[in-house]
Order: sequence, then structure tokens, then C-alpha cells
Amino acid sequence: MEERNNLYPVFLKVRNLEVLIVGGGNVAEEKLTFLLKSSPDANVTIVSPMYREGTIALANKFGIKMITKKYHRRFLKKKHVVIATTDIPAVNVQVYKDCRKRSKLVNVADNPPYCDFYMGGIVTKGNVKVAISTNGKSPTTSKRLRQFFEEVIPENIDDLVKNLNEYRKTIKGDFEEKVETLNEFTKGLIGKKEVEHDQD
Repeated sequence: MEERNNLYPVFLKVRNLEVLIVGGGNVAEEKLTFLLKSSPDANVTIVSPMYREGTIALANKFGIKMITKKYHRRFLKKKHVVIATTDIPAVNVQVYKDCRKRSKLVNVADNPPYCDFYMGGIVTKGNVKVAISTNGKSPTTSKRLRQFFEEVIPENIDDLVKNLNEYRKTIKGDFEEKVETLNEFTKGLIGKKEVEHDQD
């Protein structure tokens, strides 16, 4: 049987959630950067006995709470999402086990068996956001696909989204009728692109 990606994609409102990053090294800084690039209003706390200068600068810029201590399970209190990034595997596994006992979503960086979720590639253009996952198999492929979609999705896509939202408010009828009208109205988006490519 062919292997497939069974992950269920969701878009979290991380400003309404509490995120904990365990660790203060390169990987922690990478995960924090990635998170804040996508969601600059995220509520994040970092716990580590030491921090890189870049991490400190980033935390100060975005108002991230920093705890300069070794990890302890008490830091999981009131947290919804946890990302373990330390360079000590035993600590990361302990974070995972502590999270499982407390029903917290957890990601142990670069260790798929200890992840409830992956942080994939993201393309953002205004209100449009596309997330890419390779099921934890190839972050490089995810990165290349992100670059591809950044080029392919037009810069003015946000104008289209806003205009369609206003148009949707004016449509009469029940839910199914509105969906049918919008489907009919937007099906040309794909067709026009195909025509343009044929003429190249």
C-alpha cells in the first residue's frame, strides 16, 4: 500500500494559546523565528539555562517571556503547545512524556516519533496562508515548495479575497446557493492561468 500523509492541517490562533519552547540554542531560535514570522502576536514563553544573543534580541523585540532555568514539568502549567529543542535527547524525551501525561500538544524538534504536530513550510500573502507538510520526511522539499508557491501566488491575491468577501455578503439565498454562486464566480481563476501558460 502506498504511503500517504495522514496529518490533519489546522491553523491555530496562537495569540489565544500559550506556547512553551524548551531550549535556548540554535534550534530554539529557529523555531521561535519561524513561529513569530507567521504569527507575530503569538504568546510564547522560553525556558533554558542559557540563551543565544539572537534569541534574546528576538524575545525582547516581541515581548517573549524568558525563564533562565533548567526545564521542569511545572513550566507546562497552563501551556497548550510545547516545542522541545534542547541538545540533550533525554530532556526532550522527558518533555514529551510530561506533555503526554497532561494532554499537551508537543513537538520534539527533529524527532518525528515524539511529535504530535510538525512545523511545515508556510506561504503568507495578506489573508491567504498556505501550509506545506512532507509528513516530517523532508524539510528541504517543504522549503522548495514554499519558494515555488511564493512565486506562483500573485501579490494581489489579498485584494481578490477581500473583494470576494464583500461580494459574498451581497449574495441572496441559502448556504448552498451562495457556495454555488461563488464556485461559479471563481472557477475562472484556474482557467485563466491555464490559458496564460498556453500562450507562453
